[in-house]
Amino acid sequence: MSAFRVAVLISGAGTNLQALLDQVHSPGGPIEIVGVASSRAQARGLERAQRAGVETAVFELQRRGERAERDLALGDWLEALGVDLIVLAGFMELLGADFIGRFAGRMINVHPSLLPAFPGLRAIERAVEQGAKFTGVTVHFVDEGVDTGPIVLQEPLELSYPARIAEIEERLHGVEHRLLPRAVRLIAAGRVRPDPTNPRAVLVDDGD
Repeated sequence: MSAFRVAVLISGAGTNLQALLDQVHSPGGPIEIVGVASSRAQARGLERAQRAGVETAVFELQRRGERAERDLALGDWLEALGVDLIVLAGFMELLGADFIGRFAGRMINVHPSLLPAFPGLRAIERAVEQGAKFTGVTVHFVDEGVDTGPIVLQEPLELSYPARIAEIEERLHGVEHRLLPRAVRLIAAGRVRPDPTNPRAVLVDDGD
């Protein structure tokens, strides 16, 4: 059986990438990270990939109005790698509708809230500002909306006050580093499938 081929898109330190390299990456299979692309040439996550022997590439936006060209080049690179799944792991650039449509059903994102609560930017800060009792982490498929795609996995995290944003971020990173690799394993094993009764949802067989 051939390996399930994963590409990871990053913009920064790549701690979620490292969790995937440590927990699911196995050259030759059953799951192999075959490429890591960054929106920034200085992203430290590129070094993590290179140390693991994973192919890397940089797709920076040098000027406004070139997103379509960037998306096309990135998409062609991913197709050439033969990827089965794309993981957005701290990728801080918007992807256009054509790119999202090209990889529909093959791209997931990790977000620091219990979606649909607090989509988009400043999710942690907004949860604290509103006095939320819980936040958490969501892994979801990517669609054309802002963090609106079908949810694969979620894990809550209780908040206490006064709240320190840096401490919450650290705790959420620990959750992300467990949840994202688990989601990739489930998808690779064919244990995530569309819900025939709800086009906005998926069915997940998360049993051992």
